[in-house]
Amino acid sequence: MKLTEGFEPASPNAQYFNSSVLSISIIGVMQSEVPIETNEARAISLLNDVFLPINTRFSSIMVKDRKGEKQWKRVEVKLEEHVNFPIFPTGLLPTSYDEYLEDYISNIAMEHFSQNKPLWEIHIVKYPTSNAAGTIIFKLHHALGDGYSLIGALLSCLQRADNPSLPLTFPSHQHSEPESGRESVCGRVSQLCSFIFNSVSDFGWSMLKSTLVEDDRTPIRSGAEGVEYQPIVVSSTIFSMDCIKHIKAKLEVAAARFVHGTLRNSSLAISNVIGPVEQVSLDNHPIKGLYFMVLGVPQNLNITIVSYMGNLRISAVMEKGFLDPQRFKSCVENAFEIILKAADDEIPL
Repeated sequence: MKLTEGFEPASPNAQYFNSSVLSISIIGVMQSEVPIETNEARAISLLNDVFLPINTRFSSIMVKDRKGEKQWKRVEVKLEEHVNFPIFPTGLLPTSYDEYLEDYISNIAMEHFSQNKPLWEIHIVKYPTSNAAGTIIFKLHHALGDGYSLIGALLSCLQRADNPSLPLTFPSHQHSEPESGRESVCGRVSQLCSFIFNSVSDFGWSMLKSTLVEDDRTPIRSGAEGVEYQPIVVSSTIFSMDCIKHIKAKLEVAAARFVHGTLRNSSLAISNVIGPVEQVSLDNHPIKGLYFMVLGVPQNLNITIVSYMGNLRISAVMEKGFLDPQRFKSCVENAFEIILKAADDEIPL
């Protein structure tokens, strides 16, 4: 795809995420319900027609101008350099391919992007695992945009599986009960004051932690330097949105306070995205599951959450060899069962 050269200033965030000391990426994983038939020619055609037009940065590289300031420069994209079809041994069981896929994701997570071509790539894994008939992996440098815009770009490449002519739909936020005028105003003022206090408190605490105070070593924090360059492993758990709505209805206030208090004092990062309500497909391949990961951050544990088809998927990226992914998954599921039981029994947390 030939493009007219042009320059666009790189934002401070883009420069920060793509520096000599930090390189943060986002990986989006789509699990196909059917075997993947897409070949390289078809993949290139789709990328050229659907993916590249979404954002000019997908066709740009980051360069320095004469003043040393970083800019986005439009270039001709050689799409064949961005498409990868990994080769695994043939004839293995899905459980064996689970390990190959895990190692493959860990390897591409540690690899840095070449600065001589646009900062993204796609990996099409045609081998069946325990969770999918095939797997499509997008790796996007965080310098290309914030997490919401990048995940939104990937979702815009998808179509509804039941009717591709219809747009994707997403869960809408609904208020449980209408409030009277006075109660509504008081409630909003209270929420605003709480938001301002928590924001100032969290910002001040974050600044203090980043400059003067270091987290203690804990079961989820090794304290070792360079954890962002270590191999990773992913643990994933799926919960029913109906169960979560049930918990929210029963324990909304107590649960919110409990979660906020817990997360403020933990050495981890949490990101969440709202996904489609209906099943989606990519190039006529129905997607049975999807999740994303944030890579290259100096933390032992990074949690991402995405909703899809009535379920909530929690994925944890952790340093390989430091945390046991199966034990972590078991702890999360046990905690969820405790909260669900508390909701059923209406026991305050």
